[in-house]
Amino acid sequence: MSKLTEQSCESCRADAPQVTDSEKQDLIRQLPDWDIVELDDEPQLRRQFKFRNFAEAQVFTNKVADMAEEEGHHPAILLEYGKVTVRWWTHKIGGLHKNDFIMAARTDQAYQQQE
Repeated sequence: MSKLTEQSCESCRADAPQVTDSEKQDLIRQLPDWDIVELDDEPQLRRQFKFRNFAEAQVFTNKVADMAEEEGHHPAILLEYGKVTVRWWTHKIGGLHKNDFIMAARTDQAYQQQE
């Protein structure tokens, strides 16, 4: 499998399948800093990113928001002093799609580029 950051997101319909448990385990191994959490009965990817101050956290938040808008795939982002929490899941299917793992990997890449 190619690196997740190099893969393209696919257009997702309401009847698109969620990733299987096996696929989920394979994909999450490629994202060691992310957790799979259950919120509102929906599995989601979640990671918290640390920063020195609010301004750096805000710059990162804007990068993630711009990236999400380009793909038409939008996460939940919580901006706080010195940290940003990002959650990816596919709203249309109420769970995780491969797109979420691709976008989580791209979020990691944006964080590494900012450090």
